[in-house]
Amino acid sequence: MKVLVCDPISQTGIDFLKKQEELEVTVLNRCHSEKELLPLVGDVSAMAVRSETKVTKALLEAATKMKIVGRAGVGVDNIDIEAATQNGVIVMNTPGGNTIATCELTFSMMMALARNIPQAHGSMASGEWNRKAFKGVELYGKTLGVLGMGRIGGEVARRAVAFGMRVLAFDPYITPSRAKALQVELSSLDEIYKAADFITVHMPLTDETRGMLSKETFAKMKSNVRLLNCARGGIVSEADLIEALQAGQIGGAALDVYESEPLAPDSPLRQCPKLILTPHLGASTAEAQDNVGLEVAQGIADYLLHGSLTNSINMPSLDAQTSAKVQPYLRLGERMGLLLSRLGQAGTERLVITYGGLATELPGDPIARAIIKGFLGAAMGEEVNLVNVRAMAKERGLIVEEIKSSEQVDFKEWLHIRAWAGDQKVSVGGSFFGLAQHPRIVRLNSQPVEIVPEGILFIMSNNDRPGIVGHLGSVLGNRGVNIANMSLGRDREGGEALTALNIDSVPSAECIAELEADPDISNIRIVQF
Repeated sequence: MKVLVCDPISQTGIDFLKKQEELEVTVLNRCHSEKELLPLVGDVSAMAVRSETKVTKALLEAATKMKIVGRAGVGVDNIDIEAATQNGVIVMNTPGGNTIATCELTFSMMMALARNIPQAHGSMASGEWNRKAFKGVELYGKTLGVLGMGRIGGEVARRAVAFGMRVLAFDPYITPSRAKALQVELSSLDEIYKAADFITVHMPLTDETRGMLSKETFAKMKSNVRLLNCARGGIVSEADLIEALQAGQIGGAALDVYESEPLAPDSPLRQCPKLILTPHLGASTAEAQDNVGLEVAQGIADYLLHGSLTNSINMPSLDAQTSAKVQPYLRLGERMGLLLSRLGQAGTERLVITYGGLATELPGDPIARAIIKGFLGAAMGEEVNLVNVRAMAKERGLIVEEIKSSEQVDFKEWLHIRAWAGDQKVSVGGSFFGLAQHPRIVRLNSQPVEIVPEGILFIMSNNDRPGIVGHLGSVLGNRGVNIANMSLGRDREGGEALTALNIDSVPSAECIAELEADPDISNIRIVQF
């Protein structure tokens, strides 16, 4: 079996692959374009890449014997995941290899910001001796806000505590017990913005996190706050950051990642004196490169030679017959998990998954993984996959319980999920109507519903009174929002009701505000599947 190493990985990884007698290893001496790679991949079983090589749909279709693409690193933006899945190609990454490297870069940036080290060096290099211009601050006694408490965020928090810092952490999926073990205080974003002296980002780039640090959020922060982003470009609005630095709205910032990379030579970021820039060095240590190189080599070899799969982005480990039966449940489960995450509260400690009817005859593990992926993935993005979700849940102190029920209900096959945050509980039930390709949400909390989990879902709680549905339709219609489907439920006449709509576009903030002004309407949620 042929393995093509397209980008430079560590010699440790290459040596490991070459020691496997069943593998024929070819190492390219430079990055190749799609056109150059096309004639090389026809009989290749595996590719090892970093970020330089683009694994396109055309390449995947040409590689008729391809079984796996291994990414030496975390991000897989350079790999067409959908095309890989369609062509039966597994995509794996190496999420753990650069944890310490990125953590230490973050902390180095923090210390450099605190003591103006790059600026002081530049002054010395130009022949100056200007001590007064570079008076800094101590980390001891300061408050650090950590946005995202995964592997890297957790390691940064550990070091900050050792430096005598107070650590405020935002992560909707970390439990109070996990936070206590890390000696951090769970906080809201607004609490962090108000109190933090330093703020560091360790979140994936998603629709929700894109531009989350912007003009609006800068206005909520201390005027001397210092920001760090060694995670993903795009989370910080660069234009707003420049404006805030120039206006003295924030004290300083350090970036290792950018909205567009490489950073343009004429980027205005390069002209900001209060800004420290590095060229995406998060994983650039000898140790990290050795780690990810060996990890990707081992992952490729384990799968090709033994069928063992780790850190897969796109596929569970199931035989073909079982996979065909389970696939509809994977789709339903992931959507139920996503919906549950939108309905629940921060700090969920426990998920209880119940399988009923025909669902009890299927392997529960891949279905549970899909549910957890949907639940965690909204906040964590591509970092979460069907292989690593259980470890991710454990990392955040999330307990997952699974029950196979013999209870007789109106559906021949069904799933039910409950999420507990302290004494607070939310729940979602799902089944199939007709063919298994038609999943439905059939219960929200105590309310029976019939919701199609596709597109954009609008959910609100309301008092059951005449005219409220008409009012809702009028407001949405006047704001240009079309209703595709509607489901209504209530506990009793005149009591608490629930309204769920499939709509064609996301309502504006003004539209939501107009609806929330009605005292009989509350808890509006928008879910995009």
